[in-house]
Amino acid sequence: MGDLASLLSGFQIALTPFNLYLAVIGIVLGTIIGVLPGLGGPNGVAILLPVTFTMAPTSAIIFLSCIYWGALFGGAITSILFNIPGESWSVATTFDGHPMAKSGKGGEALIIAFTSSFIGTFFGVVLITFFAPLLAGVALRFGPPEFFSIQLLTFASFVGLGGANPLKSMAAILIGFGLAAVGMDMVTGEFRLTLGSMELVRGFNFIIAVIGLFGIGDILVSVEEGLEFKYVKGARVTLREVLRTWRGLIGYWRTFLFGSFIGFWMGFKPGGATAASFMSYGLARRLSKHPERWGKGAVEGVVAPETANNAAGVAALLPMLALGIPGSATAAVLLGGLLIWGLQPGPLLFKEHPEFVWGLIASIYSGNVIGVIIVLTCVPLFVAILRIPFAILTPLIVVVCIIGAYAPSSSLVDVWYMMGFGFLGYIFKKLNYPLAPLVLAMILGDLAESALRQSLMMSQGSMLIFFERPIAGTITALAIVIFLLPVLAWLRWRLAGKPVSR
Repeated sequence: MGDLASLLSGFQIALTPFNLYLAVIGIVLGTIIGVLPGLGGPNGVAILLPVTFTMAPTSAIIFLSCIYWGALFGGAITSILFNIPGESWSVATTFDGHPMAKSGKGGEALIIAFTSSFIGTFFGVVLITFFAPLLAGVALRFGPPEFFSIQLLTFASFVGLGGANPLKSMAAILIGFGLAAVGMDMVTGEFRLTLGSMELVRGFNFIIAVIGLFGIGDILVSVEEGLEFKYVKGARVTLREVLRTWRGLIGYWRTFLFGSFIGFWMGFKPGGATAASFMSYGLARRLSKHPERWGKGAVEGVVAPETANNAAGVAALLPMLALGIPGSATAAVLLGGLLIWGLQPGPLLFKEHPEFVWGLIASIYSGNVIGVIIVLTCVPLFVAILRIPFAILTPLIVVVCIIGAYAPSSSLVDVWYMMGFGFLGYIFKKLNYPLAPLVLAMILGDLAESALRQSLMMSQGSMLIFFERPIAGTITALAIVIFLLPVLAWLRWRLAGKPVSR
């Protein structure tokens, strides 16, 4: 009953006129961002993060989270109508969504995608409502060793479970640590990696880095690849069509259910939304009574990935709120926002700032409803945005990035830093290096260093403190196992006499 009372108090915050206004604006902007090529959820949240500096933290997180939900809706529009997945987790939606659009069922495919997104998000937030307080309650017993173990587990997860090349993930983390170390050591007061430049004494602003890495980096890749819309087909969504499609979707309740479960379960680990969408799609196809329809416009082929990736997107927020571990690139950007707003992510967040946590959870319920209404009624308007030539959209997006980089400190140097990070993001994307581990290392680098130093001071320099304490020892052991998973998989393949892919 305590959780229910907390949720009701969260609704009192989320449903205030100002926060509702921010939710609507966030959904609209997020959908536009999801529709525009070269952007996406993490990029949109990163670019617009400076806008929230004058807001209260609860209003800011509501605005940014609604941008993310809107981007998920917008990504479905481009995936289905134009066969252009805005994010990696939207790829599976194109397999059957685009064939439906080509056969004249674009409106029906969009209704199915939006409804699946709504159900996946709703399922995920219901589970968060019940699991987040339990997880936070256990984590209240954490001290510096436990916090360092958790951060170690976070980085190990990107290496062992992230889905990318483990060596590339580890290289990205090390580069992130190096960038986080630039500036003044807060313990000794010494300058580190400043190369004699006073501009580098203050270090790199997290906002500047993410705008460059995500926004400018994606734009450079899109310009180089010469993005164009090879297929454009309008879609008209009417109330009659919505009701007819909803009646037909009742028969796919099993696909909704296991898609939501798979998405929520996979959402905790880095890159979970992408893996969840493909896993849900593959399982639904295997269980289908008509596998011959798949790839030609099967309804389940849209339901399964859209339900899973939205449930995973919500689930990624749970470890971020309760433990300070982001489960996705967007959650990593939001984690940086929490630190900027003066909030410490982790178990104490539920005790010290319950209005923030429950306001966010309640806003996911309300934002999900607002989002599905907006996208169902405004699909033609969002599709019309894509009629703007890409040559015009690109400089407009770059200008927004420049404004976002200049705004925090009104320094032109930060704009040059942003361009530098943009070039780094471009190189990472061309070489297929993951960006999320680098961003996470920049965010958590100082916190992990501080927790490590405090722990070693408690133990007088002994590393055994991370194994002697029950919670820290369990988490550290788990981190080591996860970190070694790629090595164990390699050994298993070698012992089986199978070739190892490189």
